[in-house]
Amino acid sequence: MSVQQLYPGMDYSHYLYLRKEVESKASDKEDTRGLTVTSGCITISKDESDLIGISIGGGAPLCPCLYIVQVFDNTPAGKDATLEAGDELVGINGTTVKGKTKVEVARMIQATKTEVVIRYNKLHAEPKQGKSLDIVLKKVKHKMVENMTSSTADALGLSRAILCNDSLIKKLDELQRTEDMYRGLVDHTRRVLMGYFDLVRVCKELGNEFCKIGVREPQKAANEAFCKFGEYHRQMEKFGINMLKKTKPILKDLGTYLTKAIPDTKLTIKKYADVKFEYLSYCLKVKELDDEDYSYQALQEPLYRVETG
Repeated sequence: MSVQQLYPGMDYSHYLYLRKEVESKASDKEDTRGLTVTSGCITISKDESDLIGISIGGGAPLCPCLYIVQVFDNTPAGKDATLEAGDELVGINGTTVKGKTKVEVARMIQATKTEVVIRYNKLHAEPKQGKSLDIVLKKVKHKMVENMTSSTADALGLSRAILCNDSLIKKLDELQRTEDMYRGLVDHTRRVLMGYFDLVRVCKELGNEFCKIGVREPQKAANEAFCKFGEYHRQMEKFGINMLKKTKPILKDLGTYLTKAIPDTKLTIKKYADVKFEYLSYCLKVKELDDEDYSYQALQEPLYRVETG
């Protein structure tokens, strides 16, 4: 079916023009890449220092949008808790901020005497959605580097992965050495106490035999000596059993420390280390994006990621 049949009275050139307009409007629609964006407006009163408590990033000429970098604690914005880091600034006091620099926007806020009306957009993203294969590989890279010396990491070109001197892995190794030491101590103590128990049992048997000899001994002095000697051996067995009873709770506490406390602590440290490796991986990704921005600026070439916000 021809254009004339679909739209009577419209020539083909007019049709192409309208089609181009429609396509251009469709292409101008912002691509949110499947994320949810909500808009809002908030009024914040300034404090005694004439501040609302936010820092701003982005803006012309390199970035088409302005966003909140940080919301400071104990400030009007921080106490209100509506604005968050990453929120896009759309307007100040009814004036759009599109195309402005962050310095110009800061001056707009400073020019307001008491209350600042801010229009903003919030981007709602699933935290797991941002995790890519690149992040996972960087995470593995951090785990490798933690067990290397600086010279080895330099030789392999992995030094950039060491963003801070983390002590979690060292603490984990130290905890493992402590566990091995206490486990050896408990095993050795158990063997010693078992040997001591056998010894006191022998003392009791010797005491019984000495008492039997003393009963059969016709001479009074020898009778008393053997009986007293046998009784001393029996007392040694009683004191030994009493000492073993007092030692048993100590061994039980050490066993709890080895089977409960140390494994729980190791699991906690491993979880913290895993989260920290992931955080460092994101830091490294941000650093690589910054390096990419600077390289494109030096070449004076446009960067699609920056141009589209």
